[in-house]
Amino acid sequence: MPYDVTFTRLETQALYDLKGPQAALRDWAGDALPDFPNRPNSKTETGGAALMFIGPDHWILRAELDAEDALEAALRPADAPPEISIVRVSDTLAVFRITGPDAVEVLAIACPMDLHESCFGADAASFTEAFGLRSLVTHCKGGFDIAVEQSFGPMVADYLTRITT
Repeated sequence: MPYDVTFTRLETQALYDLKGPQAALRDWAGDALPDFPNRPNSKTETGGAALMFIGPDHWILRAELDAEDALEAALRPADAPPEISIVRVSDTLAVFRITGPDAVEVLAIACPMDLHESCFGADAASFTEAFGLRSLVTHCKGGFDIAVEQSFGPMVADYLTRITT
């Protein structure tokens, strides 16, 4: 059964793994970060950057790749104080965007998490699994983004092709 969706593998994104107390990260990063999300498994977005609260004292910062140099200069990972960790992980994830009226049905095949909007709202972001792989799932306009470890990108592209054709 064909689904009314499209999927694309997004270009490499600027990604940073941030760990440590929120106050210490805010003090260090200043205006380089969007506002911190106020609840776990959610995200905030400002100026093309998303900050995702994925665990206790753990966030993922995602932005377009052309923002990476500015983020690197602002976040200064190598100089961060010992109570925080800022690690650039841009080349570690392959991100797929699945959009269209049947996007939630396609994700229901791939992912065991309940992605209905009553449970997984527009500002949701969470690690789960997709196709048996550890995956970061977030909402995007008209659907979802799923990010998997880079080496599994071709396999996930193949699975999505098989589901959607």
